[in-house]
Amino acid sequence: MTTSFPEGTFTPAPGRGSLGRMLRTHARVEAALTLRHGEQLLLTLIIPLALLIGLSLLDVLPASQLGTTSKVDWITPRILALAVLSSAFTGQAIALGFDRRYGVLKRLSATALPSWLLVAGRVVAALVVVALQSVVLGVVAAFLGWSPSAAGLGAAILLLVLGTLAFGALGVLLGGALRAEAVLALANVVWFVLLLAGGILLAPSALPSGVGAVVELLPSGALAEGMRAALVGGQFPVGPMLVLAGWAAVAGVLATRTTKLT
Repeated sequence: MTTSFPEGTFTPAPGRGSLGRMLRTHARVEAALTLRHGEQLLLTLIIPLALLIGLSLLDVLPASQLGTTSKVDWITPRILALAVLSSAFTGQAIALGFDRRYGVLKRLSATALPSWLLVAGRVVAALVVVALQSVVLGVVAAFLGWSPSAAGLGAAILLLVLGTLAFGALGVLLGGALRAEAVLALANVVWFVLLLAGGILLAPSALPSGVGAVVELLPSGALAEGMRAALVGGQFPVGPMLVLAGWAAVAGVLATRTTKLT
């Protein structure tokens, strides 16, 4: 004689969890791994903090760039852009490259996690890290005398999200296609180049006209200039937002076609 029991009588109940729960869990793990990693923390927080404090207190920035804006008001939006570049692109690319090398992605792909959720979890984790970076940098900047335009705070948040998506897609594109050693070298080189000549420390207006126009079309230049326009001028910079959205879309499509599990 066979006895049947109502569904749910016994636990555990086998089966895949909800997509929302899997996304939250995966994002939480990825964010925790980033925040616990010493080298990642140096890149994503310590270096931006050191640059924020040093450039705000020392007479390093040329007066021609500052105009009537205080040093801390001028540099803080750009350091926020640097923080996004560091975590969403450089840190993301390096972590993904070594995850592929050690077979982490291959093992995760054998679980119930869909392939798109593997990428989505990393993007959400990057957004969490950027949010934490922005809070810490914003608090330190406030102690240094930073007074952002209240009218541009909403635009600045949107720019941070778009910048994270754009640089995150570029990080996945790089980290998902090359060997880990090549990713490590190239990601750091790109970070230095964009910091020095990509519109972050040097405004496009300080560069030759042709070069400045190109820099404004880079994701680093668009994010830095957009953040400046929002937090200093209280504007809603549509142009930089469109540039970032374009980079996110193109890099995202290319990353889905080139990313390898190993």
